[in-house]
Amino acid sequence: MDISKGDILVMKKKHPCGDNKMLVLRSGMDFKLRCNGCGREFMIPRSKAEKNVKTVIKEAES
Repeated sequence: MDISKGDILVMKKKHPCGDNKMLVLRSGMDFKLRCNGCGREFMIPRSKAEKNVKTVIKEAES
């Protein structure tokens, strides 16, 4: 899966704040994501993130 910095991930499950869109701040073996709803930043392993992604909105499209 081709995910890079600046992309927005639409996740299958919602964050506890109610939003399911996450901004990619860093990618590598794990991702650093920021919730678009509440602004919380968190790290998640690449394998778990790729399994829970519904769609990817590329940086250039938005």
